[in-house]
Amino acid sequence: MNGNTPYAGLPGVTQAGQRAAADVPELSLEQKRTLQRNVSQIAARTREFLPNEYIVDSDVADGVAGPQALVAVQPPIGHPVSANFTPNLEAAPEDVIESDERNEVARGLAASAALQVKQAVKNGVTPTAR
Repeated sequence: MNGNTPYAGLPGVTQAGQRAAADVPELSLEQKRTLQRNVSQIAARTREFLPNEYIVDSDVADGVAGPQALVAVQPPIGHPVSANFTPNLEAAPEDVIESDERNEVARGLAASAALQVKQAVKNGVTPTAR
């Protein structure tokens, strides 16, 4: 039954593999540097909104569908939060992720991370005043 699948053929030489490789967009060196800089700016902006107890990290990698960017926040307690990006390849080289979007994502990540702490603590903290 192997002949009925798009994966039939010699190892490493399949119709599906050939189609998938052709459909994956690639970034130029300048776009890769810009994407890394944009993602680092999001991480830095997110750090500005949060206390030092929160860990913020970013990564740019080649995914199955092309380049992918990730910014993640690990709060002191609670679940981590993250934002994934697929860069806009038609954008100007200096702005793979637009400035407004970078700021919005940083605020959203910081708010989500703070909410994770609040939900993890729930009623475990006694108010200092009434």
